[in-house]
Amino acid sequence: MIRLPGGTCSDLCNAELRMSRRDLLRLGGSSLLGLSLGQCLGLRARAEGTSAAIAGGPGWGRAKSVILVYLQGGPSHLDLWDPKDNVPDKIRSPFKAIPTQLPGVEFTELLPRLAKVNDRFTMIRSMSYTPNGLFNHTAAIYQIMTGYTTDKVSPSGQLEPPNPKDFPNFGSNIVRLKPLDEPMLPFVMLPRPLQESNVVGKGGTAGFLGRAFDPYYLYPEGDDMDMAKMDRIKTDDLKLPQDVFALRLERRARLRDTLNAAMPDIEKAVGQYNLDEYYQRALNLIISGKARNAFDLGQESDGTRDRYGRNTFGQSCLLARRLVEAGTRVVEVVWPKIANSDNHSWDVHVGLYERMKNQSAPMLDQGLSALFEDLDQRGLLSETLVVAIGEFGRSPEKGVSTSGNSNSPDGRDHWPYCYTSVIGGAGIRRGYVHGKSDKTASSPLEDPVHPTELLATIYHAFGIDPATIVYNHLNQPRELVKAAPVHKLFA
Repeated sequence: MIRLPGGTCSDLCNAELRMSRRDLLRLGGSSLLGLSLGQCLGLRARAEGTSAAIAGGPGWGRAKSVILVYLQGGPSHLDLWDPKDNVPDKIRSPFKAIPTQLPGVEFTELLPRLAKVNDRFTMIRSMSYTPNGLFNHTAAIYQIMTGYTTDKVSPSGQLEPPNPKDFPNFGSNIVRLKPLDEPMLPFVMLPRPLQESNVVGKGGTAGFLGRAFDPYYLYPEGDDMDMAKMDRIKTDDLKLPQDVFALRLERRARLRDTLNAAMPDIEKAVGQYNLDEYYQRALNLIISGKARNAFDLGQESDGTRDRYGRNTFGQSCLLARRLVEAGTRVVEVVWPKIANSDNHSWDVHVGLYERMKNQSAPMLDQGLSALFEDLDQRGLLSETLVVAIGEFGRSPEKGVSTSGNSNSPDGRDHWPYCYTSVIGGAGIRRGYVHGKSDKTASSPLEDPVHPTELLATIYHAFGIDPATIVYNHLNQPRELVKAAPVHKLFA
């Protein structure tokens, strides 16, 4: 199911305005079309922000789009990207190490395809942070998505559900500061929400920026074990009603202009909102069909679809490529399994061997390697930033509890103190390993990178100063993120 939330203007509109922009659009006939997009586009211009905008430096402004492959659940770095030898059995991965394209750099046997393309991206083997208290999935997800932590953390590490006071998802900040100038969806999240237990969507909204900057949520129907759900994508809210063709739609727009001309007082009152511009942009999005066509995976050859993997994750990666190719600024591919669960979830407290070998790792290996290869072959990798990261890694020692959870003898618990992420494209160095973990992958030996520094690096790649000021729901100034970019990651 696809949803594009509308929402009120309470966070962004002036209180003294007696008539909402939704009401004004209705006066112009847009309610006949059900176009909440016009309202959303109009709202974007109201958000305020100032920036120090210090241009320059390696990688500055190279990115036109970003694909975040979010490995929700926390994958085990020792069993994927950073295997260790000469360690006790309680630490050693059950999977053998294999060589990669980079001399001296090994992955485990679970990633044979990524081992053949790791000369196209950078590995960060020194991701690290110290949690505030018992830091479980929800709080960790919120940090990597927004750059901020919250004071309201339960004993289990979970947060309260999303609310309008939350800090914005980094994608919302990017599309506000770098708006599109073409009829395309700026920010898409798929194929499921961020989630731990019953806390759904925390860190995945625009928060205090207002719902106009929320992602376009593409959540096809079907549970997490339904690997064919991407074949049932519906785009009903991106196409014209059957009884409305483009010419008729444009005539309605002209009718709206006539109505506006007859209401000079209203026009004067809302002149600063450029309603004609926002209405036209929403109209163009519907008429052009560009967004709707981008969602049509049937336009891809069987060979291409097979290359990515005929499963939810693989087809989501393929759709992400189609979206950035069509002009989308930010795509977040969320791992298609709830954080704390079984089967192909990365939260391997139990059954690590079978789950990683037969379920999660093969999908990751095929989908992510195909994404890097496809973007590179199409010439898109030079301007598309690709980031793959989880909220933390897994404990070096198996069968111990680090988060209050119980673990089987082969299970690994949460471990934020050292883990691995991948970043590539848009000026990022190719075939580079940044940082180094110690002999048990327990902590960084050199060049530790905090998740907030990775976010600052993403902003920098878009030509956005991480110190840019935004104003929260109390009109208080806040930086996008309190961190500096990691310049060593750029070529």
